[in-house]
Amino acid sequence: MDYKTIIAIVSVLMALAGYMFYFKDIFAGKTKPHAYTWLVWASLTTIAFFGQINDDAGAGAWVTAATAIVSFAIFGLALSKGEKDITKSDKIFLSASLFSIVPWLLTNDPLVSIILITIIDFLGFLPTIRKSINKPYQETLSTYLLSGLKFVLAIFALDNYSVVTWLYPASLVLANWLFIALLVIRRRQIGSVSDKEGK
Repeated sequence: MDYKTIIAIVSVLMALAGYMFYFKDIFAGKTKPHAYTWLVWASLTTIAFFGQINDDAGAGAWVTAATAIVSFAIFGLALSKGEKDITKSDKIFLSASLFSIVPWLLTNDPLVSIILITIIDFLGFLPTIRKSINKPYQETLSTYLLSGLKFVLAIFALDNYSVVTWLYPASLVLANWLFIALLVIRRRQIGSVSDKEGK
């Protein structure tokens, strides 16, 4: 077993550990995922996985596959246990995300595709960012920390380094850790756990 395979296995285990915390908090009623965000993430991560496989990413794509599977599970849970305050802006963000998939479907250029997927992924994040500005205690910090770390490891586990294979996971490292910063700042501004429901 080579070192890239070992790194890939560790990244998948790290992903599963992070999601265990997330599932635990969902069932405890602490975390309320936004269904729109997780639908976009599940779809795009699946697309990104096949793009990585097509460009010989090797074991570095395993964590992308694991993330896609779990994202679909979280989307399903979000429909019943997630954020119920769906705003007009959330619907606009979801529509923009889905509409942005059309240019991706029309292009045969893998580089253009991965750039579009990265942009769409950010648009899909916006409903969760909007919710978390108002309700920063409704997300699980450790999950986003481990999500960033797992993609750092996944990048090191790639067999082939090209913009197509590393851009998407690198963007997820940045997005996850910036989101953590947002949650920490908003929690400090709110100042107490008693406000965790956004009251």
